[in-house]
Amino acid sequence: MKEISQLMPSMMLSRDDVIVGVDTHKDQHVAVLLDGLGGRLAELVIPATPPGFQMLLAFCLARVHSPGRLVAFGVEGTGSYGLGLALFLRRHGHDVREVSRPPRKGERRQAGKTDTIDAEHAARQVVAGVLTATPKTADGAVEALRLIKVARDTAVKAQPAAMITLKATLVTADDELRGALEPLTDHRLIEACAALECVGAPTTPAKAMRHVLASLARRWLSLHEEIKSLSWHLKQQTKAAAPRLVEAVGIGPDTAAEMLIAAGDNTDRIRSESAFAKLCGVCPIPASSGKTHRHRLNRGGNRQANAALHRTIIVRMRWHHPTIDYVERRTAEGLTKREIIRCLIGGVSVPRLGELPGRGSSVVSGDGLVAAPS
Repeated sequence: MKEISQLMPSMMLSRDDVIVGVDTHKDQHVAVLLDGLGGRLAELVIPATPPGFQMLLAFCLARVHSPGRLVAFGVEGTGSYGLGLALFLRRHGHDVREVSRPPRKGERRQAGKTDTIDAEHAARQVVAGVLTATPKTADGAVEALRLIKVARDTAVKAQPAAMITLKATLVTADDELRGALEPLTDHRLIEACAALECVGAPTTPAKAMRHVLASLARRWLSLHEEIKSLSWHLKQQTKAAAPRLVEAVGIGPDTAAEMLIAAGDNTDRIRSESAFAKLCGVCPIPASSGKTHRHRLNRGGNRQANAALHRTIIVRMRWHHPTIDYVERRTAEGLTKREIIRCLIGGVSVPRLGELPGRGSSVVSGDGLVAAPS
């Protein structure tokens, strides 16, 4: 995410310094080298492999002349295609910045679109010190959590799809089979279908029906066991990584995992509570003009973390007495339920920053658009 900008004023750079921008892809990366004053030095295309990364580093170091230095690498997509390169460069002690892709309706329309242009754009963002962020290290417990959650989320999505497909298929079964299976509850239906026998190849509609129902039921049961196992790992690892976070009202393992994943293993990359609120997309966006003073809803940020905070607020509005009192007070002041939820979401994200691994405690008071009782 682009919530943590790191300024690099041009006056700190000299012509002998080298800044590198990299446009990353699945099979190859394109790099452009600039000097400290923004002059273009060279470009290079490398394979997206460890030997290619080594080639890039050697190429860059060869372009650095005393008293210059290899200042930083601006890399696109450090959480996807650029992850391997970012890890390699950090292991060798180099500064890596995550950069934004050019706006499609802005710079790309005027400057065109090629991999080399995008790589140069990344390097110039680092030189200018704008729209750069410290990327996640993706080398610790939080990255392990992310991978577990990816597997669990896909399994959770696939399980109801198997049930829906099974029931839709059962509608076309013969009257006898449909009459025996359709009245059953979901779990009994799965067990009954999994026990169906199909003798021989499914060459007739009747045999194919029994074969397909049994296959879908076994798929559902397999996914059920997979979800149970992954949920257990998710619960244990979130509790170990952030015990204070999972103890908070309305925050379970799934919500805690989303918050940890949003922050990353290196939580020190988030400079302040305001930066974390922006990362989660819960900070208000000023939309004032003249005598009109207002804020609008933030549509950006990490939407998964934003949804996790929303679920937390919904739970607290039902079971957390300080939150219930807050809702009653704000309702009496004339706010709608939607406006109160926005206030609460903005407030609950701030205390959560202090409960992430590697962070100190955080104390927030007041209410309004960015703070509420926790």
